[in-house]
Parts: sequence; C-alpha cells; structure tokens
Amino acid sequence: MKLSVSARAAAAAAVATTMLLTGGAVADAASAPARPAAAPDIPLAGVKAHLSQLQSIATANGGNRAHGRAGYKASLDYVKAKLDAAGYTTTIQQFTSSGRTGYNLIADWPGGDTSQVVMAGSHLDSVTSGPGINDNGSGSAAVLEAALAVSRAQYKPTKHLRFAWWGAEELGLVGSRYYVNRLATGDRSRISAYLNFDMIGSANPGYFVYDDDPAIEKTFKDYFGGIGVPTEIETEGDGRSDHAPFKSAGVPVGGLFTGASRTKTAAQVAKWGGTAGQAFDRCYHSSCDTTANINDTALDRNSDALAYAVWELSE
Repeated sequence: MKLSVSARAAAAAAVATTMLLTGGAVADAASAPARPAAAPDIPLAGVKAHLSQLQSIATANGGNRAHGRAGYKASLDYVKAKLDAAGYTTTIQQFTSSGRTGYNLIADWPGGDTSQVVMAGSHLDSVTSGPGINDNGSGSAAVLEAALAVSRAQYKPTKHLRFAWWGAEELGLVGSRYYVNRLATGDRSRISAYLNFDMIGSANPGYFVYDDDPAIEKTFKDYFGGIGVPTEIETEGDGRSDHAPFKSAGVPVGGLFTGASRTKTAAQVAKWGGTAGQAFDRCYHSSCDTTANINDTALDRNSDALAYAVWELSE
C-alpha cells in the first residue's frame, strides 16, 4: 500500500510550495537541521512471501509451528538466516517449558544509542492445532520485513534498534517473560519502547491500537489518521500477549491488533467494512489459520504502521 508514502510526499510538496511563495523561507530551511528519512512503504509482497514460507514449514512439519516442535525451530532458522544476511547481530536465547526446548531470537541493528533502545517484537510460535499464519505469522512476517527495510535503507537512527521473535507465547508468554526476567535493571531502563504485533492480518479485520503508553499510542493513531482509517482501543488481547512482561517491568509498550474471536459489530462494519456478527478471525487457534486466512489490506496497513512507528520512535 502506497498511501503512507504518498501522503508524506504530498505534505512535503505543500511545504515546499509554501516556502517558494513566501520567499526567504528556503534559505531558512537550508540552514535548519535535516530531518531523518521517512519510513519506507513496506512491500506487501515481501510480507506475504514470509507467510508463504511459514506455511510451507508448517505443512512439512505436522501442520504447525508450535513450541518444542520441528516447525518452530525451522521457522526460527528461516527468520535468522534472513537477518544474518541483512547485517544484523542475532542471538538465540534458549529456555525450557513443558519439558520442551524453546527459543527466542533477538536481532540488533548496528549503531544507535544503546542507552535508548526501541524494540519491535512478535511471537513466532503457533498453537499445535494449526500453522498459525495470522496468529502469529502475520506479526512475525511484518516485523521481519520492517527489519529488512531498515537494512535496505541503511537507516542510521539516533536510538538503537532491536527486533525480537518470541517462543512459547501460546503457553503463557513464556519466551518474552524469560527474556525480560533475565534483563538487568539497567538494561530494562534502557528500553525506551517495546512495540508488539500479534495478529495484524485478521480476515474480518478491525484496527485496534494498544492504549498503554500515550506517546506510542499517539504515534500509531497519527499514522492511521493520516491514511483515513479510524481506530479503536485494543481490549480483547489486553495483557495476553508479549507486551505484558515488558509493561510489568516498567517498559513503555504499545502495539497493533486486528482482532481474534470476538464478534465484529454493525458499528465496526460501518467504520471498516467486513461482516457483522462474525468473528474478526474465524480461524483463531484452528487448522484453517492458513495463508487463506489473511486480509491483505489489513496486513499491508499494519505493516506500514509498524515501520512508521519504528522510524518515528527511533529518530
């Protein structure tokens, strides 16, 4: 979706025209410090290519990518290989839950002030009953593509950027809690924002924004306001995803969500389209959560919003 880029381009053109008409402002602007480059549009095709890979991994490994199963490790290996090739420093964190080995994947982009860390994360595991393409291949693929966009742009943010893919979320936020609990107090305080993306391509989507940290919430709302998409406060998954351990540790958190098993109302259909009286995701935690269970428009908008927030909050 190109709206985020075209909207910024239109705004920039309007500013340039005003400067030319008012005279003298061009010289003033030339002496002003340069604003960092705007976030790129995240290619939907790239995000969907990752989802296709995750689907293929699940299909080849018993139909799922669950904690402790071969499909999860193959998913992690796929993501890690992409990040390593893009120049990230990757770390695998190993833990045990329910008698099985789990893994978190952490990727750090070189540079930036490590006393101010902006993190974006998602859980990479599925339930055992399905491949988990919306829950949470969608968030995992979008975070990966945003990380690759950072590399393609050779972005040099003021703050340090870190991306994460969590294991065993479906067993109770095990991987993210393991990570947060093992951070030294000083390291926790250095995380200026943690952004969570768990289910962002629901087939009958809503546009929900976490209302935890006001500055992060405003960043996401500004993006959606700029493309004319109304949002609502996220309540269905409040405290049920990987932002919760960070929030409990005092880290500012935020994120996006397109809905799970709750039913879409007529008022929400008037805002967003879709089908009233039907779940936002009829395939939630089911075998039908495949690549066919994705709304491309929602996935595209949320992927672009993710990148917008990463760029804005890391400047």
